[in-house]
Amino acid sequence: MVGEKTKLKQQTARLSIISNSLLVLLKLIVGFYAGAVSIISEAAHSAVDLIASVVAFYAVKKSGQPPDGNHAYGHGKFENLSGAAEALLIVVAAVWIIYEAADKFNAAQAPAYLEYGIVIMLVSIIVNYWVSGRLLKVAHETESQALEADALHLQADIWTSAGVLLGLVIIKVTGWAWVDPAIAVIVAVIVFKAGYDMTIKSVRQLTDVSLPPEEEKLIIDILTRHSAVIAFHRLRTRRSGSYRLVDMHLVLDKNMHLDMAHAVCDQLEAEIKAELGLCDVIIHIEPCDYHEGFGHCPIPGSRNIRRQLF
Repeated sequence: MVGEKTKLKQQTARLSIISNSLLVLLKLIVGFYAGAVSIISEAAHSAVDLIASVVAFYAVKKSGQPPDGNHAYGHGKFENLSGAAEALLIVVAAVWIIYEAADKFNAAQAPAYLEYGIVIMLVSIIVNYWVSGRLLKVAHETESQALEADALHLQADIWTSAGVLLGLVIIKVTGWAWVDPAIAVIVAVIVFKAGYDMTIKSVRQLTDVSLPPEEEKLIIDILTRHSAVIAFHRLRTRRSGSYRLVDMHLVLDKNMHLDMAHAVCDQLEAEIKAELGLCDVIIHIEPCDYHEGFGHCPIPGSRNIRRQLF
């Protein structure tokens, strides 16, 4: 099952590489031929998407490898690292676009052969709409953060391409040369915003922020409705690529047989994985009188379940 998901992620990431390569080439040719900085800025944006696609491809390939002696928790963090790398590339591209646009403002001249630019922008919008939809679908199916980041980049490219398309049409109708660099600056702002958002998300993932409250609540609900669970504490959660890592201390009846306690843990792990998907769940078992404050062991099934903070 995991191997099939890894293969699907790699195939989808490869599709993004192919589409971005073609768009970069076409936009560069048309941009320099027409002398339109807005189209060239879009080529730079697509080039960033291409690099991001390559990074995402190798990230999902690496993250799909099983744990080894140096990576006991697996290689999921490679997907998180790819997000950080993509964020940096996006910011660099935004700065470069603004630099080119500012230089163009000083000697604004209406681009030639605008029809070619309009056609390539339409092609870019159609291709990116289809590829980003495919990426997002697979990202949700496999819970791949690398593919999700790649899909969001392409969706941003759709809007920037639409902006450039609108600018080219305006120049075609009015002859206003300043619209070309102005559209390029707007593109840069959108690109920079995408880079900023991705940076924040990457930092949170790399610093092991807890799972969202709604996901932790699902775990707590599973624990509290189980008749054998007396209390639990030290619930800790985080993400590593597509995997969720969960560990906790579970308080059970001190007279419970070991094989029964093991069966309870197996059942809880199965229910958590059924709710959240790919998980690595570690449960530390403690007898009910291990900590002070219980006084006596509650009767199993009495619903006297507590979440302790220690």
